Amino acid sequence: MLLGTWNLENLYRPGGPYGPRDKAAYEAKLAALARVIGALDPVLLGVQEVGDPDALADLAGLLGGDWHTALSAHPDGRGIRVGFLGRTELRVVADTAGFPAELRPVQSDDSGAVEAGAGRGFLAVTTDTGAGRLTVAVAHLKSKLLTYPGDRFFPHDEGERARYGAYALFRRAAEATALRALADELLAGEGRTRDVAVLGDLNDEVLAATTQILLGPPGSEFGTTGYDRPDGGDAVRLWDVAPLIPVDRRYSRIDSGRRELIDHVLVSHHLAQRVTEAGTGLPTDPAPRLPSVGPDPAQRRDTPGSDHAPVWIRLA
Repeated sequence: MLLGTWNLENLYRPGGPYGPRDKAAYEAKLAALARVIGALDPVLLGVQEVGDPDALADLAGLLGGDWHTALSAHPDGRGIRVGFLGRTELRVVADTAGFPAELRPVQSDDSGAVEAGAGRGFLAVTTDTGAGRLTVAVAHLKSKLLTYPGDRFFPHDEGERARYGAYALFRRAAEATALRALADELLAGEGRTRDVAVLGDLNDEVLAATTQILLGPPGSEFGTTGYDRPDGGDAVRLWDVAPLIPVDRRYSRIDSGRRELIDHVLVSHHLAQRVTEAGTGLPTDPAPRLPSVGPDPAQRRDTPGSDHAPVWIRLA
C-alpha cells in the first residue's frame, strides 16, 4: 500500500494567466501526470498546486477506476490549493488556514502588511484503507521563490532581496507552527496507536528549522540512536521518512542545478512501524527525472508533467 505527496505544478485548465495556454498543452500535462500516478498506484496521494478544481477532476477521470478527491476551500491569491486523490472514500476532518491563537500576524512586505494565516489552507482527511483507519494532513508552505512588488521575480538590490527572503521565512515558520498545531489535534496524544501522516510541499529541506518544527520532541528521528528507545515523546512525535529514502534518490526538485528534498512525508509512531520502503519518483526508475528550474516559473507554463517528483512510502 502506497501513500505519497506530489506538487502537480500549476494544475489549471487552459486559457487562464497561469496554466497551459491551449488545450494541447493541457492534455499533454494531464497525460504526463496520469502516467506517473497510474504507475505509483497510491491508496492516497496528497497533491499541491491545484489551481482549478475541474482540472483535478479531469486528472482523476484519466486514471481509470474509482477515484475520490478532496480539496481545501482555502486557496492562495493565484487560486492554488492542496487536496487529495484516493482509492477509498475520504472524509474531511479539518480544513484550516488559521494560526494558533498565541501566534501574532507576521510581516509580509515592505509596506508593513501582515499575514494572520497560512497562504494556502491545510486539509486533513480520514479514510479506511482496509488495513485500518488512516488520517492524513496535506500542506503547501510558503515558497522559497521570492516575489517582489509589481510581480517581479528579481529584486532591485540586495537589501530588497534580503528583506523579502526574511518575510518569506517569517511566513513559512508561522505556517509550519500552524501545521504542527493541526498535527497535535490529529495525534491527540495517541501517536503510539494512531496512524497519522502529515505530508506535502514544505518548501524547505530536512534540517531546516521550519521542517524541524513539525517533528515535535527531538531525539528519536530515523537513523539516530534514540529511534529504538521508547519514551514519552512517542505519543506526539512525527518522523520524517527522508532518511529511509536511498541517498541517490533523496531529492524531489532541482533548483538551478542543485538537488533538494523539499517535499516530505512525516508519520506517527504507530505508522512509522509500518513503513517498509520510502522513495521519490517512480520506483522503477533509477532516480527521479526532473528538469532544473530557475526563478521564473512562467518559463515552464506549457511544459508537461511537474517540476517536482512525488515522495512516497510503502506500508505493510
